[in-house]
Amino acid sequence: MSFFELLENTPKIFGLLGIFLFICAIAAFIFNFGIKFRIVGATIFSLLLSLSSWAFIQSYTENVVIEDAKYVPIVYDNGFDLIIAKADDDFSEESIEPTLKQLLENLRKGSRSGANVKIKIRKLEKISDGVSKPVVIGEVQKNLTMN
Repeated sequence: MSFFELLENTPKIFGLLGIFLFICAIAAFIFNFGIKFRIVGATIFSLLLSLSSWAFIQSYTENVVIEDAKYVPIVYDNGFDLIIAKADDDFSEESIEPTLKQLLENLRKGSRSGANVKIKIRKLEKISDGVSKPVVIGEVQKNLTMN
């Protein structure tokens, strides 16, 4: 079983465990067992794990991969309206547009307070020995309003 299959099954597993422990807790109160409050705690904890793992699955989304896009590391992100990614020296012109689209698609809706987000891809152009300047090779803007 892979990690993602296990992740999908955890709410069900913890939910069934919580239901079983709930039945055990009722039986412990009926027959006045000494461990009844420990069973109640384990029941609440397992149901809480079930709900939190379900919430995690709902919030988890995989990254979008667009054909011909290349990986560019994000070197600056102010958390609001500007993201800058660094392209390698051998970054081709054909990869600029798909890479920008891929970066846009991987932004989470509502993660930027509804701002107009600019995404720039830049290269470092060598001026002289040990000195370089950034050159923007591609830029795109997207409005991330929450719907």
